[in-house]
Amino acid sequence: MLELEAVPLDIPADANIILGQTHFIKSVEDIYEAVVNTVPQAKFGVAFNEASGPCLTRADGNDDELKAVAIRNAQVLAAGHVFVLMLRNAYPVNLLNVLRNVPEVCTIFCATANPVRVIVAKTEYGCGVIGVIDGASPKGVEGPQDVATRKQFLRTIGYKR
Repeated sequence: MLELEAVPLDIPADANIILGQTHFIKSVEDIYEAVVNTVPQAKFGVAFNEASGPCLTRADGNDDELKAVAIRNAQVLAAGHVFVLMLRNAYPVNLLNVLRNVPEVCTIFCATANPVRVIVAKTEYGCGVIGVIDGASPKGVEGPQDVATRKQFLRTIGYKR
């Protein structure tokens, strides 16, 4: 038996999501520390689905709403060893390298504020993430005005001078 499903994730207004795979119960604490040590002003919630033992969704964070959203997203995916990190007051780009260096983190599937559909495979053993659909398909190639708008945006949010 193999079923595929496109599972929509909940991303609140002005929040971002980082979805990944990790492999150990200690992941929640290590991801928590990675966030607070890298972007101290970040508001966040993280949830992790165990894949063995009691198979619980483990969670932590410093924002109750984002923690609850992370838990709901992890549970709707029902995939073992998946983590969901919900963020406010921080951009994923500030955390990706740090998260990749967390010893338990195996993969990051996406980091976005766009609507996300996660392609989940379901078998008699459980569920696993195959990939993600992040946002919409391209509508064209950027022109000169689009380049100027992109460059201005990066300067406005402080990523370029």
